[in-house]
Amino acid sequence: MGRMVSPRSHSARTPVRTTTLTLGAACALAVGTALLSAPAHAAPVPAPALSAPAASVPSSVEVTEDLRKGDSGAQVSALQEQLAALGYWIDGVDGEFGLHTEHAVLALQKAAGIGRDGVVGPDTRAALSAGTVPTAATGSGSVVEIDLELQLLLVVTDGEVESVIHTSTGSGQPYEGSDGSERIATTPTGEYAVFRDVDSWDPGPYGALYRPKYFNGGIAVHGYPSVPAQPASKGCARVSLAAMDWLWEQGHLDVHATVSVR
Repeated sequence: MGRMVSPRSHSARTPVRTTTLTLGAACALAVGTALLSAPAHAAPVPAPALSAPAASVPSSVEVTEDLRKGDSGAQVSALQEQLAALGYWIDGVDGEFGLHTEHAVLALQKAAGIGRDGVVGPDTRAALSAGTVPTAATGSGSVVEIDLELQLLLVVTDGEVESVIHTSTGSGQPYEGSDGSERIATTPTGEYAVFRDVDSWDPGPYGALYRPKYFNGGIAVHGYPSVPAQPASKGCARVSLAAMDWLWEQGHLDVHATVSVR
């Protein structure tokens, strides 16, 4: 599938902050051997509405039908075009409601504070028509923001949200650390800088992470096959494999890039 052509300009980003250095991946569940050998490019939960209306969305077709994963056709193409126009990341407009379209719908539902089921029903169509997008917390510079409450990753430049990606962060549940101690799966808030990256699957004590960008010890933004609607990791911010490829290609998480977790 081709890469999304965003309606917004994506210039190079090179923000800088400081962070701690601790090796090891602290966030993924175990990944099997079959997954590691794969090609490199391979009930609703309400959320508070921290969103604002955007400009009207250009589309030659109005989305009037209920849509879900597996659907195809002109209505799906219209949905994809409108999501992309608002900045919700999808891996191309092809008229097929696949994984990345579902993730973009989930991101819209999170921003709108409606049920997170990945299905385009009346509430989701209303949010789409209203041009609902999340708001940035930072007002200057190039920043990747991770919104823990909404479970969204935002690419932000000078206070403008340019791209919105569905993510899943620390679950808040206890787990046994690699040293045998009991820990809580959290994604600490704060401002950090990417200090290390690995351009492959990176093995770790809890499984392998896809093309991780480490910004706080063993905590990274990374690709993963499963990105549920709710927090589910041991602390990292998961995105889809293709979304992680895009973040690498666009340079949004180059070493020294600013990551703001809130």
